[in-house]
Amino acid sequence: MDPLHVLAPATLAGLPLRNRMVRSATYEGMADDDGLVTDALVQAMCDLAAGGVGLIITGHAYVAAAGRAGAHQLAVDRDACLPGLRRLAAAVHEHGGRIVLQLAHAGGMGVAEEPLGPSAFVSPRNSKPCRAMSPEEIRATAAAFIAAAGRAKAAGFDGVEVHAAHGYLLSQFLSPHFNHRTDDYGGDIGNRARLAGEIIAGIKASNGREYPVLAKINSQDFLPGGLDEEDHLAACRLLEQLGLDAVEVSGGALTSTDNRGPSRHGRLPPEEEGYFRATAAKLRQTVKMPVILVGGIRSPAAAERLVRDGAADFVAMSRPLICEPALVRRWQEGDRAAAECTSCNLCFRPVMERTQVYCLRKAKQQQRRPKHTP
Repeated sequence: MDPLHVLAPATLAGLPLRNRMVRSATYEGMADDDGLVTDALVQAMCDLAAGGVGLIITGHAYVAAAGRAGAHQLAVDRDACLPGLRRLAAAVHEHGGRIVLQLAHAGGMGVAEEPLGPSAFVSPRNSKPCRAMSPEEIRATAAAFIAAAGRAKAAGFDGVEVHAAHGYLLSQFLSPHFNHRTDDYGGDIGNRARLAGEIIAGIKASNGREYPVLAKINSQDFLPGGLDEEDHLAACRLLEQLGLDAVEVSGGALTSTDNRGPSRHGRLPPEEEGYFRATAAKLRQTVKMPVILVGGIRSPAAAERLVRDGAADFVAMSRPLICEPALVRRWQEGDRAAAECTSCNLCFRPVMERTQVYCLRKAKQQQRRPKHTP
């Protein structure tokens, strides 16, 4: 059996990794009511590390209470979070893994009484009116991201990922669908990317140029008048100049329609896997930093082809690793069957019902299996 390049050791932003497989940030719903780390969350991350994943990116951790997206979401907004975060990072390292903390603010999609965003709009997610942020609130939000990154470093995380995708706050600023400002944070893509740039530059200034900073950015929003591919490429170029070390290419928003959100229903043929591969390939020709591609990748052959053909440097998965935390190890051990994940999205139902994420389809199959009797 031919060895796979995607399963060979690699380096990302100075981090030596055992392979090019990345666990993309996934809302686990495993924190406690205050956003603190639980035994269940530690075990879930350890299962991924033991399962062979090269780099684990945690589910989005809110940097400010006003930016919380939902129940049992991980927090990094205060020093009280540090003991649990230290335990989480250390546990992954004990299993030979690397872990990056994703930093996020939900903006107008959040659960705060008065959600904040770049401009006023009513969230189609929760029907709450969102208020436009003042310049002072923008500066305070940037400071919250920078402080959160400092906590991640103090807790022993190998880096951070700034969440600027899927219609959350930084994605809202990047997108003309949401951002109608006329000040320095609205208008052309340079202005719309300003907040993300200030955050990335601030994290680098506070934590040192060597501390890895990744960002997850939409290739397109798939919303009327939303972020398009041209602006995606321009934003990534600008952010690289400000210190960004790697970009994870995703797409769509929580409110995108026509099955064009980040987690689409149904599997693709192996030759078509990778929803955003065309944009990722263009980006890779545009920037020097590594490109991570997520979305619809299910087979080792597709993962290998995407890397070897130059669409991406690293391949990320979310739902397949909910279904099979040890998927990468299975591929490494020679079982090259595609992931069991059918992209049914039933795994998100438990989170919406305020419990932790798991593969509902697989759990139902196991419940139906006849019990062995000796």
